[in-house]
Amino acid sequence: MAGASGTQKAAAADGRTLTIAEWGDPDGFPVFFLHGTPGSRFVGQAFSGAYASVGARVITYDRPGYGGSDRFRGRRVVNSVADVSAIADSLGIERFAVSGGSWGGPHSLAVAARLPERVTRAACRAGVAPFDITGFDWFADMDAVNIDEIGWALGGEDVLAREIERTAAGMLERVADDPSKVISDNVELSEADRAVMASPEQHEAIRRDINEAFRHGVWGYVDDIFCLIQPWGFDVTEIGVPTRVLYGLTDVLVPRQHGEWLAHNVPNAEVVIDEQGGHMPDPNLVTERFGWLVQPV
Repeated sequence: MAGASGTQKAAAADGRTLTIAEWGDPDGFPVFFLHGTPGSRFVGQAFSGAYASVGARVITYDRPGYGGSDRFRGRRVVNSVADVSAIADSLGIERFAVSGGSWGGPHSLAVAARLPERVTRAACRAGVAPFDITGFDWFADMDAVNIDEIGWALGGEDVLAREIERTAAGMLERVADDPSKVISDNVELSEADRAVMASPEQHEAIRRDINEAFRHGVWGYVDDIFCLIQPWGFDVTEIGVPTRVLYGLTDVLVPRQHGEWLAHNVPNAEVVIDEQGGHMPDPNLVTERFGWLVQPV
């Protein structure tokens, strides 16, 4: 069945609850797919049929503070490694691939770096570079919506939480009316991204994903942004498994220099550049990209 196996729970190493869903082929090769910001385990819903077609058993989970997963205040990117490992253990999975999009991308790289004995392949699509790189213009060509969030984070938790509450309320209102407007009209998305967001096939998945992300509040979103500006806790040069770095040249949320930096610094990365692509995953490319992840190594 090319659908979700229903909500499952796993215990993190420190006892926190992690909430999981599965998509695609239940007998396929396991692939952890780590969602962006904000997001939830329902990120996998729209493409379940594509996963099944290539024999991928896709596992998604709510990052701490989102959906049904307990908050982990002060978490770093590297903390995702222990959570993914705990979920894999709970499902009886030894070997798996891992992929992440947007802010999920660095989390997928952390898992690849720190679990080389378990990860077969890794992918980072539209992922950001670390915030603390000397001489790197992190904000160049980035839309103001992301720049604002970083500014709020630098003002402290009270400021960030207040502003994210307002941001989340606006997102929930827009997805209820028209999921293609989940990102504010103030953001000048590329033509490619507008086309993806306009697809009616995406709308129910977007609505479900965002409603679940904020079901218990905004702390997942808040902590993700703090996580973004802190040291990741690992170095991408540690990665030794086959890894793809994918980015689009029309992305205004995570501009091309981030993908270029990752492509240059992830050892032996296979670099995939979409000249017309933006930030959102192109539905027409999902089959090829998950097909690559399930290939034996």
